[in-house]
Amino acid sequence: MLSRRSSLALATALTAALTLGACGGDDTDAGTGTTGATAGGDGLSVVASTNVYGSIAEAVAGDAATVTSIIDDPSADPHSYEANTRTQLELSRATVVIENGGGYDDFVDTMLDSAGSDATVLNAVEISGKTAAAGEELNEHVWYDVETVRKVAQELEATLAQASPDDADTFAANLATFEAGLDTLEQKIQTDRAATQGQPVAITEPVPGYLLDALGTTNATPEEFSEAIEEESDVPVDVLQQTLALFTQQQVRALVHNEQTTSPQTEQVLRAAQDAGIPAVPVTETLPEGEDYTTWMTQNVDAITAALARP
Repeated sequence: MLSRRSSLALATALTAALTLGACGGDDTDAGTGTTGATAGGDGLSVVASTNVYGSIAEAVAGDAATVTSIIDDPSADPHSYEANTRTQLELSRATVVIENGGGYDDFVDTMLDSAGSDATVLNAVEISGKTAAAGEELNEHVWYDVETVRKVAQELEATLAQASPDDADTFAANLATFEAGLDTLEQKIQTDRAATQGQPVAITEPVPGYLLDALGTTNATPEEFSEAIEEESDVPVDVLQQTLALFTQQQVRALVHNEQTTSPQTEQVLRAAQDAGIPAVPVTETLPEGEDYTTWMTQNVDAITAALARP
């Protein structure tokens, strides 16, 4: 069975194949957004699959490059995104492309191949060095891992400096500033572990998994529940009952749920948490409007810590 991510990749690949045949010069905006409007003098262009990576790119590139994020709507389910002719155009012009990888945004590779692009592609999952544990699938949501984000930023700085040596000092200074923010974030995570270490939590799917691991929490959710939600299949009745019991029996201290992707089962779990007086902490896959990566992730840490530090 295809997972939701695989289904997304297949759907967008098919859409790309259809639209490319009739794209011509269509430049209609159908879902892409530019997060950095000022291009460098030598026309550097960075295209990111989501505005999370777009925010990282904007921090490193500054005004020396144009940064475009393909998926940038904080109110939409990223898995429902359909690639379009505007996406194709942006990718065909890119100097550097940042994709998540791990099956999350395969449409990027499909469209790059169709465009015959020679852009440098930075794959966050590959850069992270993370692999699936024995008997488990890889959690591809690597942007919730601060160290991975640091590695992506470093790779981007080196790539941009090679593409535009005259701006190398600017990229290096921007990277240093961005990494200083990540240092502060990591220090906060370590400090907050005093309140979160060993605390049992429930999740609807593994989006925040790396951050919860960094905070030292224990995931009490039945694996079959998250797997079914991830694959958009029905949760077995007994597994759903086990998951609901986490709240009715006060076995967890918080529910951390992806508010961009919902289903009848996740809504049922959310209601169970609310009825039991257990805090529900929403997280997202893309940046809220007006936020940058560091402030967004700091807010996530604050929300999770507050939920787990309650009496």
